[in-house]
Amino acid sequence: MKRLVLAWAATAAAATGAAVAVLGLLGGTLTGPSGHVLSGEEVRAALASITPAPETRTTTVPAPATLSPSVTRVDKLVQTAGGTVIASCQGDRVTLRSWSPAQGYSVDGVEAGPGLEASVEFEPGGEGDEVEVTIRCQDGRPVTRGG
Repeated sequence: MKRLVLAWAATAAAATGAAVAVLGLLGGTLTGPSGHVLSGEEVRAALASITPAPETRTTTVPAPATLSPSVTRVDKLVQTAGGTVIASCQGDRVTLRSWSPAQGYSVDGVEAGPGLEASVEFEPGGEGDEVEVTIRCQDGRPVTRGG
């Protein structure tokens, strides 16, 4: 019985040694990649450097038969640290068409409109600031509060 345990231990040690040697040749480690782990600030800085500027797009959509032949709808994409919002204006009425929280955030409250103002609140799951996006229409175009 003692021989069987010793043979098993020797086989296990040889297999472990072979696995470590193969990982070393392939450039890996037992605990995963040996690269630098980014801090929260480094992640935010990297994401901020690739975030595109807000985009405004004008589209013409068919209107119901009770309205004029066509209504101009102006859409705007708003990107924040908390998430992304697409809003549109028809005259002075704003409607949030869609909203999506960024990774690590959730949606806390939505006033989608149509109305004179529409808003969505993104709440962080951990550290970070709550982000509220409020949009209204100015000259038939969506604008964020203060912008």
